[in-house]
Amino acid sequence: MIVSVRNLTHRYGSRVALDNLSFDVAPGTIFGLLGPNGSGKSTLFRILATMMAPTSGRATIDGFDAVRQAGEVRRRIGVVFQSPSLDRKLTVGENLAAQGHLYGLAGATLKARIGATLERLGLADREQDLVETLSGGLRRRVEIAKALLYGPSVLLLDEPSSGLDPAARLELISAIAALRDGQGVTVLLTTHVLEEADRCDRLLLLHQGRRVAEGTPAELKSRVGGDVVLLEVADAAAMRGRLRERFGIEPQLADGLLRVEIPNGHRFLTEVVEAFPGAIRSISLHRPTLEDVFLDETGVSIGQEARA
Repeated sequence: MIVSVRNLTHRYGSRVALDNLSFDVAPGTIFGLLGPNGSGKSTLFRILATMMAPTSGRATIDGFDAVRQAGEVRRRIGVVFQSPSLDRKLTVGENLAAQGHLYGLAGATLKARIGATLERLGLADREQDLVETLSGGLRRRVEIAKALLYGPSVLLLDEPSSGLDPAARLELISAIAALRDGQGVTVLLTTHVLEEADRCDRLLLLHQGRRVAEGTPAELKSRVGGDVVLLEVADAAAMRGRLRERFGIEPQLADGLLRVEIPNGHRFLTEVVEAFPGAIRSISLHRPTLEDVFLDETGVSIGQEARA
């Protein structure tokens, strides 16, 4: 495994940010850390990026310890932080050249690296553009180009699509997948965006610093029993009891809606509307999502936890 985390724990005073966390990342995959704000993603990211040492436990990248061999780890990782790091008054090429100089690249070698890296991310025609003229999505791709310039084996991305509109988000996710498919780059990213998480090869769900579940997106969603039906009613507590009595089910209350997991959800839609005429304001049906998985495992939704 190219990334290995074993029994990682970190505390800020009395608060536990990471609680005995262990997982592995296979080479040439996109591995996502999915969870709301406060789940421990950022702390884990900083440890893997060699920016801080854990309270206990160990993390290695390409066999090198992130604390004791931080220099070796830094030679093998490219890091893209959530906060922008580009100089808006410089061109795309000038930003990459400045980054290359920090790593001892110069002359024809640096020029070739810049050209090849921009080509990989679909930015070849943007080298002379000022960063301040680029869209948010293009700027994020330039950030990734900077991180890839010196050929790291692992790319660490912290909330890469944060602040992007849906179209730019999809373009960025496609660009990341192309790096994996075309170059064999291993990507480890943190996210609370479900569309982004759905495109990962494997996911680790985090809640309050603890491992909730791990698997492919399809494997995780298969843990949810059947279809998911959401009901909006005037009195959720009363309707919850009536549903339990009438159908023998145990609805959950999430974000003000009653949520039911049930096989053949389309049949249930008809039955519940007929059983309680006029009592249901709205009703919807969907196949299980990663949000449903998180809710099943933790009792709260990712969106609800992020707002708390």
